[in-house]
Amino acid sequence: MPGRRSHVSPSAAQGELAAALADLRVELDVPDGFPAEVLAEAEAAASATPPPAIDRRDLPFVTIDPAGSEDLDQALHLERRDGGYLVHYAIADVPRFVRPDGAVDREARGRGQTLYAADGRVPLHPPVLSEDRASLLPDVDRSAFLWTFELEETGAVVGTRLERASVRSRERLSYPEAQARIDAGRGDPLELLREVGLARIQQERDRGGASLNVPDEEIVRTADGGYALERRRLLPVEDWNAQLSLMTGMAAAELMLEARVGILRTMPGPTDERIAAFRTQTVALGHPWSDAIGYGEYLRGLDRDDPASLAIMQAAAGLFRGAGYEAMDGKAPADPMQSALAAPYAHVTAPLRRLVDRWGLVVCEALGSGREVPRWARDSLHELPSLMGASSQRASRLEAGSVARVEAAVLSDRVGERFAATVLEMRGDDAVIQLVEPAVTATCPAAAGVQAGGRITVVLQHADIRAGTVGFSAG
Repeated sequence: MPGRRSHVSPSAAQGELAAALADLRVELDVPDGFPAEVLAEAEAAASATPPPAIDRRDLPFVTIDPAGSEDLDQALHLERRDGGYLVHYAIADVPRFVRPDGAVDREARGRGQTLYAADGRVPLHPPVLSEDRASLLPDVDRSAFLWTFELEETGAVVGTRLERASVRSRERLSYPEAQARIDAGRGDPLELLREVGLARIQQERDRGGASLNVPDEEIVRTADGGYALERRRLLPVEDWNAQLSLMTGMAAAELMLEARVGILRTMPGPTDERIAAFRTQTVALGHPWSDAIGYGEYLRGLDRDDPASLAIMQAAAGLFRGAGYEAMDGKAPADPMQSALAAPYAHVTAPLRRLVDRWGLVVCEALGSGREVPRWARDSLHELPSLMGASSQRASRLEAGSVARVEAAVLSDRVGERFAATVLEMRGDDAVIQLVEPAVTATCPAAAGVQAGGRITVVLQHADIRAGTVGFSAG
């Protein structure tokens, strides 16, 4: 779906922004390249690893990712069966290429996840693995963790199998390409993704979960090598595709909980006080949350183009806090739930880009085949929550710092101008605002009578690219 894009100009601002982004990397100790021993070990593993015994190259898998992606973690193939569906979901077999406690493993533990900076991606693994031999690229044979799900027509899972297999993707599609294929309605097998995705979304509604297709703000590179902010609404196919990943993560959590070994992605439910406060906010914003419908269903029903809805979504983000990882070996966590999904859940579908998924896949494959969990994985489970916590903190700071600096650059030549804005929330005497155009979120002192959900006019007072700050006053 087309979005609104705001470019950085003039060229002087581009140069200052590039320097500010480079300084941010240094400040956050973002890795730059890979040590020679890591690259050498990755090259050797990529050339020496034999394929698995099970051969499922007969299945015409496709991948669906952002345009230009090379690190392809997942591939899918869907079939209609009497009374339901058969879903094949292949996940990149990163553990096959990473020797426990080897150079690649140690480097990945220090990184935790792939980092996405405005001035370039910082991969978790060397490109020979993440963008080549371990990636599910089209028209090449790959080893994968192959999940097979039997679904009823309602989307309910009635059978699950996990095995290591050779697979071969036939096509690499971007989200817009996949959406166009599905919308064409010409009997393309990919059209089953809409049916399965919608059925799984209904399963989520029935559970009371709320994974939401909300507007996204991202930094994009322009044709001239500069930067721009783009605010867009996610395509429906992105939501349908995400449901396959969520389904897989929930199946993995069930396997690990039954055996009481593994690592879960958890998030506590909102307190009664937070729920009550949120209900009060929805009333004040003119869209009261009725007791008759669930949280997720209420949010899905909001008009995303209504300024008050933006404020409600901002407030809703504060309901669920405290997401983290819970390792277990012999005893399940007291609260294993990922409350926003209303189900136990584990990260197992992005091993090229997230460290913890490698453990989840190895544990689940062993449990599913009736074998002992490898000792290296079991012994190091307890390390993962802190490793992933540190990594997530750095990723959040990098993302926020990058966005702040690009926002300042976008506005750098517009000091003194007036802008229309929506008030997302009040913080004491300040208002958190989102400009209608360009795609910038900031704070400013609020005039008397300003409330969340309202539209106001503000004046830009300063924009500091190096610091990543902008200042507004009520206008």
